[in-house]
Amino acid sequence: MNSRPKVLLVDDIEQNLITLEAILSDFEITFMKALSGNEALSLALEHDFALAIIDIQMPEMDGYETVKLMRQVKRTRNLPIIYVSAIYKEEFHVIKGIETGAVDFIVKPIIPEILRGKVRVFLELYLYRVHLEKLVSNRTAQLEEAVKELQAEKQIAEAATRSKSLFLASMSHEIRTPLNGIIGMISLLKTTTLNTEQQDILSIINTSGDFLLNIVNDILDFSKIESGEVILEARNLNLYKLLEDIIKLFSFKSSEKSISLVLKIDPKVPQFIIGDQIRIKQILTNLVGNAIKFTHQGMVTLKVDLLDNSTDRVNLSFAISDTGIGMTQNEIKQIFTYFRQAEISTTRKYGGSGLGLAICKNLCALMGGSIRVESTPNVGSTFFVSLPFDIGEVIKEVDTSQAALPSNFDFSRLIILLAEDNLINQKVASMTLSRIGCHYEIVNNGIEAVEAFKRSKWDIILMDIQMPEMDGIEATRIIREEERKNKVVSSFVAAMTADAMPETREKCMDAGMNSFISKPFKPTDLNDLFLSYLSHKQQNNV
Repeated sequence: MNSRPKVLLVDDIEQNLITLEAILSDFEITFMKALSGNEALSLALEHDFALAIIDIQMPEMDGYETVKLMRQVKRTRNLPIIYVSAIYKEEFHVIKGIETGAVDFIVKPIIPEILRGKVRVFLELYLYRVHLEKLVSNRTAQLEEAVKELQAEKQIAEAATRSKSLFLASMSHEIRTPLNGIIGMISLLKTTTLNTEQQDILSIINTSGDFLLNIVNDILDFSKIESGEVILEARNLNLYKLLEDIIKLFSFKSSEKSISLVLKIDPKVPQFIIGDQIRIKQILTNLVGNAIKFTHQGMVTLKVDLLDNSTDRVNLSFAISDTGIGMTQNEIKQIFTYFRQAEISTTRKYGGSGLGLAICKNLCALMGGSIRVESTPNVGSTFFVSLPFDIGEVIKEVDTSQAALPSNFDFSRLIILLAEDNLINQKVASMTLSRIGCHYEIVNNGIEAVEAFKRSKWDIILMDIQMPEMDGIEATRIIREEERKNKVVSSFVAAMTADAMPETREKCMDAGMNSFISKPFKPTDLNDLFLSYLSHKQQNNV
């Protein structure tokens, strides 16, 4: 392939073309010659030229007309053109040459040195342009290849994320299912007559079950944060009540260890703020829980101060201090890393998944805040959490008794359908429902649940999600379709599942379920379930 630059020579006298070629013979270029404007245009449509040298005076079509037509063609629109002519009136020809699109003008008889000098400049510019185009082309190809590689890696990462989510959802279900049996039976055992030794054994089992459940929840939270699935809520909340609830939550544990648990709130801190109550509580509960866990004597303090504020926004500081074992500077560097604690012996002695503080750090960042720690070995630690909030509106306090079931609520009037394939979970649920006096029937899968729905009327349908033959979501969709077809009031359907992933909850709601209980469930969950049922009845005038 000839890669030498091409130069177009145009003159109606062949001898002149030979002369031009002879003058430029030292250059490594390929010459293409035309004896007329039409012939020049034809060549210009077929070839890419580095330069054109065109005579002005030619029969039929002169040089000016030829160049005008060249400028209308995309391939030659920016082609450098030098006019040559024996007739030259400086002002007239220069102006006309510029108007028609030429870049230079040479008078005949041609002085070889001048022609070669001008041609050399344009050839160097052409070669430089070609070089740049090659660089751009190569870089573009490299970028395209890099984009393809990134897209492939993105697809692999997305597939891995999907696989991980499916794995975690499956593991959540598999772990929570036996946990539901353990914690459910513990709740039932607590209601029986036990001697002191049995109560101690039950307490250990209960603590171990709660500890395992916390680890499962931490792993699920870690997965959601890592994959960017955490969506923060912005709701009006009573900060003072939230803080008091946290203190109440740990009051028994702190008294067991003879540790003082103190709450201090600066009066300047607004009582009502807008934020994600669950995530704020998660951060502070983790930090207060850790402080109590690592403190053997002395006190733990939760102190809240106002850092700065504007008309409608505040920045609050939460300081959680303890008089516990403390940490070295090297230990502090790694405590906010996933699956890491201060040292291996800490995990053995105190337990934990090594996820709590890392989750706190990520949640603080998601909320636009920060977390840091100051600590001295054998003296204690202080965790500082800084979080921004919009100032909320005053919430009218409601009597907590209103959140309880009515005193005349008759469980014996409830007829419940329980769709559950796991025998242990069937036993836990049936014993729990029996103890409160409910009437119930158990089915083993979604198909049986749909058949039971068609033959009888149920007050509440408790639907497991993962069941053989037909899952709970599909069964609920069929039930809702039957209700629409028959124009009857919708039943109260609640998911009762060990799959606690957020997308599962969304699928349940999309299928038409009214409520969602995550296994293992607590008595308070059932209380909330029955309250939701009463609200459903009231809304539907049932």
